[in-house]
Amino acid sequence: MAAKEFNDEAEAATNKVSVNRGREVDAKNVAVIFGVTGLVGKELARRLISTANWKVYGIARKPEITAIQSSSYCFISCDLLNPLDIKRKLTLLEDVTHIFWVTWASQFASDMHKCCEQNKAMMCYALNAILPRAKALKHVSLQTGMKHYVSLQGLPEEKQVRFYDEECPRVSKSNNFYYVLEDLLQEKLAGKVAWSVHRPGLLLGSSHRSLYNFLGCLCVYGTVCKHLNLPFVFGGTREIWEEYCIDSSDSRLVAEQHIWAATNDDISSTKGQAFNAINGPIFTWKEIWPSIGKKFGVKVPENMFSQDFWYAKAMNDKKQVWKEIVVSKGLIQTEMEELANWEFLDILFRCPAKMLGTRDKADRLGFRIRCKTLDSILYWIDYMKDEKLIP
Repeated sequence: MAAKEFNDEAEAATNKVSVNRGREVDAKNVAVIFGVTGLVGKELARRLISTANWKVYGIARKPEITAIQSSSYCFISCDLLNPLDIKRKLTLLEDVTHIFWVTWASQFASDMHKCCEQNKAMMCYALNAILPRAKALKHVSLQTGMKHYVSLQGLPEEKQVRFYDEECPRVSKSNNFYYVLEDLLQEKLAGKVAWSVHRPGLLLGSSHRSLYNFLGCLCVYGTVCKHLNLPFVFGGTREIWEEYCIDSSDSRLVAEQHIWAATNDDISSTKGQAFNAINGPIFTWKEIWPSIGKKFGVKVPENMFSQDFWYAKAMNDKKQVWKEIVVSKGLIQTEMEELANWEFLDILFRCPAKMLGTRDKADRLGFRIRCKTLDSILYWIDYMKDEKLIP
């Protein structure tokens, strides 16, 4: 979807929410976004402060390279794993009406019990600081992901394509911090405050503060290929190359869905509402890879697929090349690892689990924004160029 088309649809959706909310649209809403420098957090902040009735607190450990400039926005540097830091800085936020939790602690592998404990503690610290004082709190919005539906421990037994909906049961015997955070919200809010959980697939956006930044990987890889005149190869399994295996989620769409659910009284529930936050149209990498290569202006070989190509190995000795590109092209100073995680890209293109969902629930309740994956990728490549993160 082109940028103008997306913004037109987003504006229409926002106007519809405003009509549904009646007199409440004139009230001052105050959001606190945990993970404001991430792929979705940045978009949430931009979209909320672009309207007159929102004030935003952005929470992250470090600020973005290019800070948001707005009288309606306040960045707070805070270590969410430090309860003393949280208590000192967040207990002052008494005017919060909406909480957006779009962050997670990545110190441990996501399928480890320690990951569950750490993420629970982090959210618990934050809620304990805010809930007793935020008397006007209306809604808490949690972001998890499509891994809610599958276990990444061992190979999946099912090979056929399955589209998961929000009512699919949890995976038994699985350490999944997504479940832990949902249960914590249910406990802490105790049926007094509405909440929603949003489950995106492969997130598409721009951030140098995200561990799993697909577009960062893609853009650095494409830039290096062009600079060194290397072929633009897809390295992974043939199944991932040729079949429908994963849904993508434009971070603009995900941000809009967060806002839609958080401000729409017709769907609000103190029992919690779950939504798959996915683009809609499914895709294969084989279909869109040539167009991505063309966008970078690189050499796309006739046989673009290679099962023997590993990004971590191929890019291991390219850090100096990236530094040279940054200097010669006058880009914002970044290290390669700030934008690209090659191990993540190798895992993504070799993941044995298929993570495909249905949008039926969100569509039925009125969330109409959709994106085509290729359009999203091309948009975010241009965006990163405009940010001077890539040439």
